[in-house]
Amino acid sequence: MTAAAGDPTADPVKAMQLCGQCIEFGEKYGMGADKYTFGVTHEAIREPYDYYKFGVDFFRPAVDLPSSVVRGENNLGRAIEQMAAGENVVFLSNHQSEADPQVVSLCLEKAGFGSTSSELYYVAGHKVTTDPLAIPFSMGRNLICIHSKKHIDAVPEDKPDKQRQNLQSMGAMLGLMKEGGLALWVAPSGGRDRRNVETGEIPVAKFDSKTIDMFRLMARKSKVPTHFYPLSMVSYELCPPPDRVEAGVGELRNVRRTPVGIDCGEELDNEGGLEARHTFTDRANKVVDESYAALRKEVIG
Repeated sequence: MTAAAGDPTADPVKAMQLCGQCIEFGEKYGMGADKYTFGVTHEAIREPYDYYKFGVDFFRPAVDLPSSVVRGENNLGRAIEQMAAGENVVFLSNHQSEADPQVVSLCLEKAGFGSTSSELYYVAGHKVTTDPLAIPFSMGRNLICIHSKKHIDAVPEDKPDKQRQNLQSMGAMLGLMKEGGLALWVAPSGGRDRRNVETGEIPVAKFDSKTIDMFRLMARKSKVPTHFYPLSMVSYELCPPPDRVEAGVGELRNVRRTPVGIDCGEELDNEGGLEARHTFTDRANKVVDESYAALRKEVIG
């Protein structure tokens, strides 16, 4: 993992300590006898050590927060009010960086919603719960752990077990939705946006209608009002993913100092059943795509 120079106002000693902790935690919890194992759901570990704070503080020097952009504050505020009222909120988002949960936290903090940022749940693929360097950061997050459709066939003999875990994860998620007050971040594309190696552009990966159908079905089954919001993210330059999808773990990380951005769109009307699934998905994808293009121009230029 390589890191560019951080915030010149940041404490270099503190930055070195965080890097040392990252390596130490990766060795302790990412491999060997003490490797941390995640269940189908995971609640952030805040005591005796606060892994949520560790993750946010680790990426804080690499995020040019004064130059970062948060749009749709009114929509974010409305979503947080709905969550506080015991209703559920699902953010349908594109996904660009392994550090996206930390990006969301820092952007919510910038917008004045820092006290809520640690309450979000993230739908997490197997990489962030099995990669040695990712595990300590994941330990500080509320997670619903699944196997992405992009990787579920990577080892054919393991597919039945992965499918079984996915069913258990969906059951656990339904339980959380029935309790109410759940705020959930999900990337319906099933992975991160990838750079087009020919043009250098970074388009939003296409949303999967079956994935969104499943969340809409869980919302109906929960019998708790559930609100869907499109969320656009610009974070690719912070920690770019490989240009091609890789099923294994252990990818090279290259953390760079950069501004980031999020844009929360207006709530999407969740009307109709299966016959409306493509319409709903296409509309969510279109809003995220268009907002992303404008946001990226403002953040990156």
